[in-house]
Amino acid sequence: MDQALAPNQPGKRRWRAVAGGVFLAVLMSCLAFAGGFFAFAAHVAGLRAPERTPQADGIVVLTGGKQRIAAAIELLKTGKGKRLLISGVNPVTDRADLQQANGAAPTLFSCCVDIDRAALDTIGNAEESAKWLRDHGYASAIVVTSNYHIPRSLLEMHRAVEDVDLLPYPVVNTMFGPFDWLGDRDATRILFTEYAKYIGALLRGAFDAETGVAEARIAG
Repeated sequence: MDQALAPNQPGKRRWRAVAGGVFLAVLMSCLAFAGGFFAFAAHVAGLRAPERTPQADGIVVLTGGKQRIAAAIELLKTGKGKRLLISGVNPVTDRADLQQANGAAPTLFSCCVDIDRAALDTIGNAEESAKWLRDHGYASAIVVTSNYHIPRSLLEMHRAVEDVDLLPYPVVNTMFGPFDWLGDRDATRILFTEYAKYIGALLRGAFDAETGVAEARIAG
C-alpha cells in the first residue's frame, strides 16, 4: 500500500508548493494594496489649497464635487488665470443657472468662462482640457478639483497634455487629519473608491505603454 502511494508523493508536494506560492502572492498583493490605500488616504487627506496660488495661463475645474466651481471662479476673479474651463458640465445645465448657482458676476462669466459638456469622466475631463489648453496656447494651468481627486486627475491630464505645467489646487470639503477619516464611513468609502480608480488608471497606463512598445517592435 505504502509503495503504491509513494509515486504520488512528489506530485502532492509540487501541488502544495504551487498552492503555497499562490497563497503567499495573494497575501502579499493584499497587504501591498492595503498599505498603498492607507498611504494614499493619508496623503490626500493632508492636501490643502496653497496659501499663495501661483499665476497661470488658464484655470481648469473638474465638476463632480462640492465647492469646486466656486473655488475656480474665485481664482479667476482674483486674476490667477486668463480664462476658466468648467469641464464635465451636465448637458441639461443652463449656463445662466451655472453662473448664478456659483455666485459669479455675469460679466466675468460671459467674458472669461468656457464650458465643456462632452466629458463624462476623469479621462474625458483630461482630453477636453488638453484640447482647450492647446487651442489657447497655454503653457500652464491651475487644476481645481477635490483633494482626493487630485492624484488621478493630474495623472490623466499629464498623459493628455505633456507640455503644460499643471498646478494642483485641492478643494477640501471636510478637514481631516491623516487618519481621522477612519471614523467616517462616507469618507472611507470615497477614499477607497478613489484609490481603486487611481490604481486602475496606473495599470491602464502601464498596459498602454507595454502595448505601444510591442506595436513599435512589430512595426520596426
